[in-house]
Amino acid sequence: MSNQIRVGIAGYGNLGRGTVEAIKQCPDMELVAIFTRRAPENLVLNEPNVEVLHIARAEDYQDKIDVMILCGGSATDLPDQAPYFARMFNTIDSYDTHAKIPEYFSIVDNAAKESGKTSIISVGWDPGLFSINRLMAEAILPNGENYTFWGKGLSQGHSDAIRKVEGVAGGVQYTEPIAEAIEKVKGGANPELTTAEKHRRVCYVVAEEGYDKAKIEQDIVTMPNYFADYHTEVNFISEEELKENHSKLPHGGFVIRGGQTGQNHKQIIEFSLNLESNPEFTASVLVAYARAAYRLNKEGQVGAKTVFEIAPVYLSPRSAEDLRRDLL
Repeated sequence: MSNQIRVGIAGYGNLGRGTVEAIKQCPDMELVAIFTRRAPENLVLNEPNVEVLHIARAEDYQDKIDVMILCGGSATDLPDQAPYFARMFNTIDSYDTHAKIPEYFSIVDNAAKESGKTSIISVGWDPGLFSINRLMAEAILPNGENYTFWGKGLSQGHSDAIRKVEGVAGGVQYTEPIAEAIEKVKGGANPELTTAEKHRRVCYVVAEEGYDKAKIEQDIVTMPNYFADYHTEVNFISEEELKENHSKLPHGGFVIRGGQTGQNHKQIIEFSLNLESNPEFTASVLVAYARAAYRLNKEGQVGAKTVFEIAPVYLSPRSAEDLRRDLL
């Protein structure tokens, strides 16, 4: 198809691999190239028409790629990579450090406006789909409270943050919602819950030889924005156990709003996800928003955007007429 959206991927970890698979399910898209910081010749990819290049080569592809999907981690990769790529391409990313989104938005917005590009940030399911549901529920039930529960599942962002800690050779983190808190919310009690009362974080860590495990544990449990506000459990395990028991990537969660209307009638809004593969699902969301970034840029809507500003019609490959007929 000559009118396909030409896509590039920056980063080839779990999310990058999921993005390759998601693009295959979209006939209106073509994967042109994958850019990696590793030696490209060492990246095994069974995609004969896709180039694998060092990330430094990206600037040579500005006229060959319509949207670059950024698959790096939020802790250290995206703050540098997003403004860099936004000066050359329309971009999509899954930046998920909630507390820093406003300043991140500003940095990417400046870069994208300079280049006349469109960058949709913090795309995925949280932030992303859950964010939309929080906004809608609050607008519909102004007299109420929002609650977000994650898990039980493996968090890619938090696992990435663990692996950045000095002395950590490998690791994963599971987020577990606390059942009693969910029951109170679903019962319409609208309780006041601290972050620690809603979730616990369970880490499985492989320590590098010779490193102080007590220091590694302390560095993890005191990490701001990730672990400091939660009951965090750190378990040290072998590399074999990590591969054997923690290689799958499930996740999920709920957004629930309890509110009142009219004559004190209790109303509950709930949106939930149950995912066998967190990275493949997140990648599927990124790819849908890549379509939106391409279309918005064609309309001249430049700068950074979030899921709040994107109308659902931009996500679908189908025409507005088809959507009105079949889905409305």
